[in-house]
Amino acid sequence: MSATRINALGQPIGPSLGDWSGAKHPDRRILEGRFCRVEPIDIEKHAESMFAALAEDETGESWTYMRYGPFADPAEFRHWMENYCLSPDPFFYAFVEKRTGRALGMATYSCISPDHGSIEVGHVSFAPAMQRRAMATEAMYLMARNVFKELDYRRYEWRLDDLNAASHAAARRLGFTYEGVFRNASNYKGRSRDTAWYAMTDMDWGALQGGFEAWLEHLDPESGRQTSSLAYFHDRAGRA
Repeated sequence: MSATRINALGQPIGPSLGDWSGAKHPDRRILEGRFCRVEPIDIEKHAESMFAALAEDETGESWTYMRYGPFADPAEFRHWMENYCLSPDPFFYAFVEKRTGRALGMATYSCISPDHGSIEVGHVSFAPAMQRRAMATEAMYLMARNVFKELDYRRYEWRLDDLNAASHAAARRLGFTYEGVFRNASNYKGRSRDTAWYAMTDMDWGALQGGFEAWLEHLDPESGRQTSSLAYFHDRAGRA
């Protein structure tokens, strides 16, 4: 895209969209990675293993900032999935570990606006077995790459309860830019929520994609762990 322009009246106007004419709605393609598959939610296929994996969080702390959960048993979880996870927006995915075939987490595309080229990643939930593992980073990379390279969006959002320190850290680590807070933006579980906003754009994606791919490429083949931070690779890709 070009820089800010000046119209015939001497007023600044936004960059031209060029030949961009809209984005696509997410479809049911599976996003394949080295460690995981990002699969559109299939209750028969994913509900049992996902509930078991998420239930490994015995404290329930991973549900504090979610609008739902924790769930008492598989039947309650399945009922929630049937009533909440099959809509076109939010569009739910399961994160399936390739080695075991277990669904270890989920996330959505939501607030989907193809006409404006804006889409959000939300409802991000990683079971303990997925947290702090390469699979978690790869799943977020696969979703972002799909947004920009396949679906042709211009903006990818991450919104969160402003009190959720872990989600703030995750957004920054993944390369989202902080944009501010909407006070008293919503409420859930009987409490008020200030919503913090992060986003990345199509103009950011080139360097971010390079950083993600370098990080994943340089994982230790034995442990599957990385000795350098994702921020290091993002910074290096941005300076390349």
